[in-house]
Amino acid sequence: MYIKKVVIEGFKSYREEISTEPFSPKVNVVVGANGSGKSNFFHAIRFVLSDMFQNLRSEDRGALLHEGAGHSVVSAFVEIVFDNSDNRIPVDKEEVRLRRTVASKKDEYYLDGKHVSKTEVMNLLESAGFSRSNPYYVVQQGKIASLTLMKDSERLDLLKEIGANKRKQIDQVVHYLEERLRELDEEKEELKKYQQLDKQRRSLEYTILDHELNEARNELASMDDNRRKISERMSHADNEVVDVREKVKTFDKEIKYSTKGINDTKAQKEGVEKKRTEALKVVAQIELDLRDIKDRILNEKRAKDEAAKDLQSVRMESEKSKSELAEISKVHQAKLKEEEEISKSIMDREKRLSILYQKQGRATQFANKAARDKWLQKEIDDLERVLLSNRKQEGLLQEEIQKLKDEINNLNSYIESRKSESSKLESALAKKHNDYNDLRKQRDELQEERKSFWKEEADVTAEIDRLKDDLVKAQKSLDHATPGDIRRGLNSVSRIIRDHGITGVFGPVLELVDCEEKFFTAVEVTAGNSLFHVVVENDDISTRIIQVLTREKGGRVTFIPLNRVKVPDVSCPQSPDFVPLLKKLKYRADHRRAFEQVFGRTVICRDLETATKVARGNGLDCITLDGDQVARKGGMTGGFYDSRRSKLKFVKIIRDNKTAIEKKAAHLENVGSKLRDIL
Repeated sequence: MYIKKVVIEGFKSYREEISTEPFSPKVNVVVGANGSGKSNFFHAIRFVLSDMFQNLRSEDRGALLHEGAGHSVVSAFVEIVFDNSDNRIPVDKEEVRLRRTVASKKDEYYLDGKHVSKTEVMNLLESAGFSRSNPYYVVQQGKIASLTLMKDSERLDLLKEIGANKRKQIDQVVHYLEERLRELDEEKEELKKYQQLDKQRRSLEYTILDHELNEARNELASMDDNRRKISERMSHADNEVVDVREKVKTFDKEIKYSTKGINDTKAQKEGVEKKRTEALKVVAQIELDLRDIKDRILNEKRAKDEAAKDLQSVRMESEKSKSELAEISKVHQAKLKEEEEISKSIMDREKRLSILYQKQGRATQFANKAARDKWLQKEIDDLERVLLSNRKQEGLLQEEIQKLKDEINNLNSYIESRKSESSKLESALAKKHNDYNDLRKQRDELQEERKSFWKEEADVTAEIDRLKDDLVKAQKSLDHATPGDIRRGLNSVSRIIRDHGITGVFGPVLELVDCEEKFFTAVEVTAGNSLFHVVVENDDISTRIIQVLTREKGGRVTFIPLNRVKVPDVSCPQSPDFVPLLKKLKYRADHRRAFEQVFGRTVICRDLETATKVARGNGLDCITLDGDQVARKGGMTGGFYDSRRSKLKFVKIIRDNKTAIEKKAAHLENVGSKLRDIL
């Protein structure tokens, strides 16, 4: 190690930086006094390292500051830069800067820019070899040379001077000791008197203190009683505050979900109001239509009565007309018959007249009989052709008539079939209309049912989301309440069981125990970190998991192999003052040995005083519901326990929420299947 650089600034000299050669602090360093630079360098080193300038008064520090024209210097410093490549100074750096700054009201040291005390600087220098008990590691240049070159007489004079100074110092010390002995003799006499008086004083003080002690003990006993009562009241108050906070949280959640239900109800109410308005419109329209129908029925009834009266009169007139018509018909029939006979006689006469006219005409037309016969034959032939044509036409007409009759029959049968089909269709249509009305009514009912299912599904989904949020919060709270290394170890165990398919691991005690909420504090305080001990079937399983944990560096876990557990033989007498903690716990029968190992020696007492008596008299570990413990060996532990961070409470919330989520999910699946059936 050596000094690389010295910086001087603000003193009654000039600022300069001087580099030096390497030196060892164990060797005397000689610096010549010739030249101001080296002299400044020498004094600067002594200013920082030597004890020569350690105790400087305010006026001494002010006298060191530079004075000149312009602004006055407020402070001055000397900084020494050491090469620490050999780590002589216990600082993890290759270069160490040590600065001393002085002003009129301060004298401070800085190590690498950080303020340090004078004691720390001295300890640092001593660890590097600059010892205060041997301050001759810095010697002014020329002193050793002048001592070696002195004459014997000069050395004798120097020794005489040193001897005279020493003798003078010894005489002063002897004189001081004689004066001090006289003072001590006087003080001895005073001490004897003082001891006698002090003995009396102490006896009086003892009497007074004994009296005050008895009073203080009595007051302390009463204060202890008051403190215990106040503590009990405070504990009850804290429990009530915690309960009230939990109730407030519960009420806040209920208010939140009630507000949501109110909003949903308002929305439903608006929909119902809208439907009600539409229904009122329909009812009003129906009432108007009903009123019109009633008016129409009334008018038609009136018209019917008038028509019945007219029909009666018409029937009377009809009967009268029918009787008259019958008489007229008889006369008419006779007249018709008479007319027919007259018409027949007229036609016979006209026919005979026509024949006579023809004969008369033919007689004049033809010259002889042959011509007449020829003409008649011709007429006969023409008439036969016409007759043949007419017969042919008649046959065609008959065929056409037959076809038309057939078509009419077919059309009649088709009409009859269509009428029957139409009647069937009308009946089917009426049935379909009725079915349509029924289906429409059923559709409306199914829509209402579907809406109710949708609402139920939304409510169940919201409840599941709320339970999941509470579950996540409880899991996070449980993680925060669990020590980090234990949490990491338990997570590693769960992963190892899953990855390696290991069976026979029942889980930590925390997840296997259940009890009433008022015993949570007593159970947690009694078990401590044993709540996180993992219960396994046998030690082979725990050995296998520990090997994997060690190989993977997965953390630390404590196991309780059931085949290795030795149950403590504890006889617990029956007493109304306490009850064994095991009787208040719920667990599986095959895990009993693990719980007896953790909780077998502990009983629950109603208060701390009872716990103290039971622990002394029965040799049992006692605990109160507030978590105050009294060990059978005499130790007492207690104080405030924050039940809001109860790990058993978080586990209970997680367990209950998982069960509730499974039930809600099953119910949601049932609702979904009903919705799918409806759709």
